[in-house]
Parts: sequence; structure tokens; C-alpha cells
Amino acid sequence: MKGADFGPKPLLTKREREVFELLVQDQTTKEIANHLFISEKTVRNHISNTMQKLGVKGRSQAVIELIRLGELTI
Repeated sequence: MKGADFGPKPLLTKREREVFELLVQDQTTKEIANHLFISEKTVRNHISNTMQKLGVKGRSQAVIELIRLGELTI
């Protein structure tokens, strides 16, 4: 099949990755929203969705797990 990619599916969406990259730079939810031109609620949804995927209960745990999995660097 042309264009078929059979590699592993990324854990995070592009936007979730952008949110967490800004989060580890110590940006607030409001600053992240302004930077990405999205609402604060959408930022919180991306964080919540990622935490659910990882099975963790907090942002800090999510960051630690993403680093451990090699999905995020600081």
C-alpha cells in the first residue's frame, strides 16, 4: 500500500505533545492557551486526556512518565 505506515502509533497527538512541551517549560495553562491560540479548557482537556492514556493522577506524574517513555525531553 502506498503511504502506509506500519510503525508504532505515537502515544501523544501533536497538540498534546505541544502542550506538555510548554508545560515542562513552566508555562501556566493560560500561557499555553495563548501560545497555541486555544482555550484554557482545551489545554486542560489535552492534559487530562494524556493523564488518562498514561494511567496517572497528576500533571507531574504525567511528565515523569512521558520522560521515562522517551516521549518528552527536558
